[in-house]
Amino acid sequence: MPSDLEERPYKLYRAGSDEQQAEERPYRLYRAGPRGLKALLRGEEDAGLGPEGPGRDGGSDRRTGRRFFGDRLTWKRGILVLLGAIVFWLLLSLVLFLISAQINKGQIPDSAKAALTSGSNMLTGTDTVLVIGTDQRPKGSREPGANTNDAGSRSDTLMLWRVGGGVSRRLSIPRDTVAEIPGHGVSKINAAYAFGGPALTIRTVEHFTGIKINHLIIVNLANFPKFIDAIGGVDVTTPRICSDISGGTKNGGFSLYLTPGTHHLSGVQALTLARTRENKCNPSENDLTREGRQQQILNAIKSKLTSPSIFFRLPWASWDAPQTIRTDMGGFTLLGLFAGSETGGSAPLQILKPTGATTLPDGESALTVSPGAVHRAVDKLMNG
Repeated sequence: MPSDLEERPYKLYRAGSDEQQAEERPYRLYRAGPRGLKALLRGEEDAGLGPEGPGRDGGSDRRTGRRFFGDRLTWKRGILVLLGAIVFWLLLSLVLFLISAQINKGQIPDSAKAALTSGSNMLTGTDTVLVIGTDQRPKGSREPGANTNDAGSRSDTLMLWRVGGGVSRRLSIPRDTVAEIPGHGVSKINAAYAFGGPALTIRTVEHFTGIKINHLIIVNLANFPKFIDAIGGVDVTTPRICSDISGGTKNGGFSLYLTPGTHHLSGVQALTLARTRENKCNPSENDLTREGRQQQILNAIKSKLTSPSIFFRLPWASWDAPQTIRTDMGGFTLLGLFAGSETGGSAPLQILKPTGATTLPDGESALTVSPGAVHRAVDKLMNG
């Protein structure tokens, strides 16, 4: 209600009249009380008197009395609201990523951390990351012969990733490659993990390649499918695939049957493809083929993470990503790794190809690589 009502005279002048002929009439002067915060948010600014008198029911000045979310919601304000929502979504994703990374930090043994060489900022510098995928299976796995303990596991996958400062190059080392394992003599390179865990694997790969390793990533197979599903699956082009791992699904293992072409794979399907060594539809495929597909899947993950559709899944992907791996890197270092990967472009497929074969003392067949072949592959990894 208006307040402070007063009766005051005023003079009305008629055309052609002088001041003495003016009539005095009463009028009412309304002084508005101070506007509260709610009134200001509703757009009820201090307004002049309109032709219909004061009040919110049609009597206020339309130029100043419009509601905030009514007539005054202009396209500029709409853009600001949209930008605010985008910033909030991105900040939420960042916070979830950092919290998840902090929770999962510290799962690397101190011996492995001590074996690493200090690195640089991957936004401006370049580091070498050793990616290990072991044959350890998640607890409760029904897969026949599954090893659910890290101790005694072997490395199914060994990959060197040179990343940062506009660089992203990878080199896969086949698991059956013969190497000198410090303290254990000559054996397949994947045996280093069984003999001495990630620390001995780091020293073995450094001795084999001559490269100092700055960071370590161990892929957690239990959470890998969950992360793939969180980003909405991946698209991978394959030939015909007929794969039954550990007896196939009917025996508690995994099965994957694909026709030639591009396929949208779920998390379990992507993991099965990454593990496939024997393709019953193409017996000529081997472990080298599998190494190539693993790099292909990594490139598919990167493509998905840079696609517009990932925006709506970003908080879930941000939470699940750090749980897919065990690493020495904290949240901000991992962000530098991902940023360095994005600026470095899609890494070309590079596999250390064997130059021969041999039989080890235990009777197992293994692959040999000449020192010259190792040097050329390492030079391409480090210098492009």
